[in-house]
Amino acid sequence: MVIVMASRNREDIENVVRRVEELGYKAHIIEGVERTVIAAVGDDRGKHRLQSLESLPHVEKVFPILKGFKLAGREARTEDSVINVGPVQIGGGTFIVMAGPCSVEGREQILDIAQKVKDAGAQMLRGGAYKPRTSPYSFQGMEEEGLKLLKEAREATGLPFVTEVMTPEQAPLVAEYADMFQIGARNMQNYGLLKAVGKFKLPVFLKRGMMSTINELLMSAEYIMAEGNPNVVLCERGIRTFETETRNTLDLSAVPVLKKLSNLPVFIDPSHGTGNWEYVVPMCKAAAASGADGLMVEVHANPAEAFSDGAQSLKPKLFAKMMREIAPFVELMGKKMR
Repeated sequence: MVIVMASRNREDIENVVRRVEELGYKAHIIEGVERTVIAAVGDDRGKHRLQSLESLPHVEKVFPILKGFKLAGREARTEDSVINVGPVQIGGGTFIVMAGPCSVEGREQILDIAQKVKDAGAQMLRGGAYKPRTSPYSFQGMEEEGLKLLKEAREATGLPFVTEVMTPEQAPLVAEYADMFQIGARNMQNYGLLKAVGKFKLPVFLKRGMMSTINELLMSAEYIMAEGNPNVVLCERGIRTFETETRNTLDLSAVPVLKKLSNLPVFIDPSHGTGNWEYVVPMCKAAAASGADGLMVEVHANPAEAFSDGAQSLKPKLFAKMMREIAPFVELMGKKMR
C-alpha cells in the first residue's frame, strides 16, 4: 500500500511510520519533490487494516500498489531515482560509463587500464576480483588481492569502482573495498545474496539474468530494496535466444520498458550482450539513443592475452574513439556525460 502524506512535517511522518509498523508492515519513506509518500510493504492479506490510516488528519490518501515490485516501480515513486556512487551521480540526466577489464589480472594491468579509461572519459572503473565461470577450471579471480588492487586504482585515478559479489559471505569483505556491488546475471535470482546486499547501504548494480524476464529482474531489485537498500541500478546484458551469431541477444527494448515500469536507472552492457568487440561500439550508440542512463564496457590493453572475455573487450584506443562517437547520441537524449 502507498500512503500519501498531506503533511511534510517530520513528526507527522514518523507517527504514520509508527502506525504502519504496529500493523506488522515495513515502512519505506519516499521523499519526492512535491510530496512525501510511505510505502507499506508486507503481507497483502492484511492491507485493509492500512486503509484505516486514511482517517488520520495528516494523511491525504491510501491506495494499493498493483505491481509486485512495490518499491522499484512507479506507483509509489513517480520520479526517477538518483543513485550516488562516491562522487558519481547515476540518473538525474547524467550518462555514466563504467569501463575496465573483465578480471583484475595484476597491479600493472589494472592501474594502466584505470588511467586509460579515465583519460577517455569514463566516470567509473569496473573489474572482477571474484569471477563466476562456466568451467571450474577457468580463472576464478584474484579475490581479496584483486579488491586491494582495485582500491589502489581508485586512489590513483579517483574513479569509484564496481565489482561482483558472488555469495552472502563475501558481501562484508567486498563492502570494505568497493563503491558498488555488482550482482551478475547468474546470481540475479540468488535471493539469499540479494537479501544480503540489501542490508548494506552500498549501491547495487543488478544485471538481468540471461533467461529472465523484465518482471523477474524488477522482482529481484525488490528483494534488495525491501531489505532497506534503495540504491539499485538495473542492467540489461543480453538474454539467451535461438540466435548463435552473438553471445547473447542484447534486448535494447528493455530500456523503454524498464523506464516505463520502474523508477530505477537503467544501464546497458554491450560487451556481454554481443560477445564480440566489433559489435560493441554500434550497440553503445544504440544504447545511448534508446534512453539508457549509462554503459558498462569491458576494456583490455591486450585482449588476446586476457584471462577472461578477451573477445568482447575493446582496446583503449577504440574505447576512447567510442566515447567520442557516442557523445552526440547522449546529447540527443538530453543527457550529459560530465
